[in-house]
Amino acid sequence: MSVEKINGEAVLEALSVNILNTRFEDIDRETVDNTKTRIFDTIGCAIGGATLPDIVSLVRMVEDWGGKEEAIIIGHGVKVPAHEAAFVNCTMCRGFDRGPLAYIFNGRIVPHHVSETTVLTALTLGERRGITGKELITALVVGDDLAARLHLANDHPLPGEYRKPGESPAPGRMPQMGMMVSTPTYGAAAIAGRLLGLNRRQMRNTLGLVGRSDGFGGGIWDGAPTFKIGQGTSARGGIIAALLAKRGWTGAIDPFFGESGFGGGAPRQYDHPEMFTEDIGKKFYVEVLFKPYLGGGPTQAPIAASITLVHKHGIKAEDIEEAILRTSPGVATGLHYARPYKVGDYPTGDALFSYKYAVASALARGTAQNKDYTEEAIRAPEVQALIGKVTLALAELDKTEGVEVEVRLKDGRIFSEYVAQAQGEPSRPLPRETLVNKFMEQVEFSQMVSRKAAEEIIELVENLEQVENVAKIVELAVMR
Repeated sequence: MSVEKINGEAVLEALSVNILNTRFEDIDRETVDNTKTRIFDTIGCAIGGATLPDIVSLVRMVEDWGGKEEAIIIGHGVKVPAHEAAFVNCTMCRGFDRGPLAYIFNGRIVPHHVSETTVLTALTLGERRGITGKELITALVVGDDLAARLHLANDHPLPGEYRKPGESPAPGRMPQMGMMVSTPTYGAAAIAGRLLGLNRRQMRNTLGLVGRSDGFGGGIWDGAPTFKIGQGTSARGGIIAALLAKRGWTGAIDPFFGESGFGGGAPRQYDHPEMFTEDIGKKFYVEVLFKPYLGGGPTQAPIAASITLVHKHGIKAEDIEEAILRTSPGVATGLHYARPYKVGDYPTGDALFSYKYAVASALARGTAQNKDYTEEAIRAPEVQALIGKVTLALAELDKTEGVEVEVRLKDGRIFSEYVAQAQGEPSRPLPRETLVNKFMEQVEFSQMVSRKAAEEIIELVENLEQVENVAKIVELAVMR
């Protein structure tokens, strides 16, 4: 489909109709099962992030604002206006950067962060509206699908990124940032529009009202907590756009191909404009990668290799002379993971996106859990000493994919562990037991929710089609 032949208003109408008219029965079983997994995984991540100091201060700020008590802030049990509850819940969900990630597109894994916004937006509004489990799944899927289509339509590979295994680095260009930062907001707007009962005209206006930047991203290089707040501002922005449309506000007539919308008046820069409507209502795009550990996608395989070394060879931190992380050219991406390590004003942010910390902490502890990324754990002398012994050899592994961690001990022994693909990627899905253990580990860490309540949450989500009111799930996810 050439962009010159695209009728932007017709595209907007097709997207709006899909958002409002899709039925639960239209969604394939694989997508339904994936969505239920994403729901309980993100609830676990929100519970796990609820006690982080920056999140607690955010909760207190929103609580001080007051307002109509419409929806619950997870963990804390505070009731605030729904758009503010979604703001906090979605920000909280990204607290340790442990939520679902990435789409599969043209045989590639394409990273993004949408579920941390869309899942908690749907659950927060679903609680307020008292919707069924089937409607929660349906609203979430149509929101996810819209966000994915907008993101994939503009799938510009960055230099050296998003390659198929074994592909050589190739020149790329930076995506339009207005498009990259807005996609979770559009997903939230779609969910809000459906759950608030908008008609087609109002839904079109909702999509036309969504702004092009909602603070998504940023802060990672500096180790600042702002990397997570975009998940919350996207939720709030999407909900407010729907509320405004319901009150009669109008938006851009052609927000995706017009002069002042999502595409910034430059539709020729869409690499895959067909993604807006191709197989719409028949194929649903959702995130498919689940993380076993904390931090960004690139740290998952190094952590796995390091933990395996510890348990296989009984390695102790004090016995290590040097640790070397080698990556293949196919995964040597995300330069901020290789930036000089520091412990700054927000140590958790410094640690989450650092190859050196990921390897050192996993080697020192044999684990990679929330407790290992608190400020106290990060400042542990044995970990800080080991960080200085970690050497990065990016793109130097003579393999087409994967990473290798080599440990050289003071007694002369050398051990290495190679991981081709991190567990959690679609080719190596996380077993249900691992996902449940991850959920329970975060519950135990935060001490916000009882184990019994956590087990009930999992049971309700696994049988979500039979749930008459999803508010039951949210009510269980608070401190007793």
